[in-house]
Amino acid sequence: MKEYKIVELKLGFRNRIQNFEDLLNQYAREGWVYKETPPGWNSVVFERDKNR
Repeated sequence: MKEYKIVELKLGFRNRIQNFEDLLNQYAREGWVYKETPPGWNSVVFERDKNR
């Protein structure tokens, strides 16, 4: 079974790309995999196995 997490992006105006990369790496360390960014949303969806 899968579980999902929606994270609102708050990247600021400086170093946006680096902040986004840091966010992705932070959640990857917790076992989350980037799934998608819904069109028109300011958030990303992560997915991982619930029974890990």
